[in-house]
Parts: sequence; structure tokens; C-alpha cells
Amino acid sequence: MRHFHNIISYIFHPLFTPIGGTLLYFLVTPKYSSLEIQSGNILPIFILTVIIPIIFFLILKNLGIISSIFLPTVKERKYPLYISCILLLMILYKVIPNNYIHELFYFFTGLLTATGAALILLFLKFKASIHLLGMGSLLMFMIGLSIHFEINITLAISIFTLLTGLVTTSRLYLNAHSKNELLIGFLIGTCSQLIILKYWL
Repeated sequence: MRHFHNIISYIFHPLFTPIGGTLLYFLVTPKYSSLEIQSGNILPIFILTVIIPIIFFLILKNLGIISSIFLPTVKERKYPLYISCILLLMILYKVIPNNYIHELFYFFTGLLTATGAALILLFLKFKASIHLLGMGSLLMFMIGLSIHFEINITLAISIFTLLTGLVTTSRLYLNAHSKNELLIGFLIGTCSQLIILKYWL
């Protein structure tokens, strides 16, 4: 059973939240169907939010700064979150500026806000769940896209809600977080996207 919950934690790792939201956007939106436009955004976002963080993880692990991809301690989380904030800023300024794709721009703005909030909590010795932060961000982004483009993706939202529950269960089973840490992580993710919805809906 522990092996199953570990697999769930890997599959829904927060590392994949930015590229997941980007793919979701291009699957749902009727505005950008051109393969050139899609690949011109998906590829750099994938490199900046998946490939580069993995390289930094390997470097930090070799230096003995972090011990696991799940960053079990408060101290280990600070450097990856610093790196994440810098990479998200690069995406906002270079890959998807505000005048290009509004919806994605604000999605990443929400992610940056949530990551910054999680980082601030670390200085208060509170380890908010980044897994639930990512799941909450994606869930609220899905709801926003459904409303914005008037597309019925209720089934997808329902399935993702169940998956969020599954991830929560896995993190509790593995003793990775307390209930409060999971709840705060989820609230940070959902609220950061909810606050920003008014700018693009």
C-alpha cells in the first residue's frame, strides 16, 4: 500500500503543476489551436519548470543540501522554492507576457503568489503542503477556464477533485504532512487562483 501512495505522490508532484496547467489551457481553449503557438509555449515552460528544477535538485542533493525530492524538512524546502519563484518570474516576463496569453499569465501569477506564500510560511517554521498547493491551483484554474470559455468540463473537474482527495490521503498515509499543513497548502493554491480570477474572467 505504501508503494501505491508513493507512486501517487510522484505522479502528482508539484513539479508538474505549471506544465499541467499549460497543457490544460491549450486542451480547453478554443483560441489557440495552432501547433506553432502551442509548442512555442509548452516547450519553454516544460524546460523551465521540469528540466531545470530536476537539474537543480540533482546539484542540491549532491551537495547534501536536500535529501529527497519530497523535501521532508522546512530547511530543505527553502532553496527549491527560491528557485521556483525565479523560474516562474522568467516565464511571466519572457515566455508569456501579459499582452500575449492573459489566462496563462494570470495562472502563473497565481502560482508565483502561492509559492511566495509557502516560502514565507517556511520562515514561520510552517511546512505547507506543496502537493496540495499544486492540486488546489489546478482545480481552481480548471473551474475558471470552464466559466471563462463557457465549456462544460464538469466531469474533468469532478475527477480532478477525487484525485485531489487521493493525493491528500497519500500524503497523510506517508506521514509527510499533518492535516493542517495539507489544508493550508490547498487553501493557498485555491485562494491564490481565486483572487486573480477577477483579472481575466
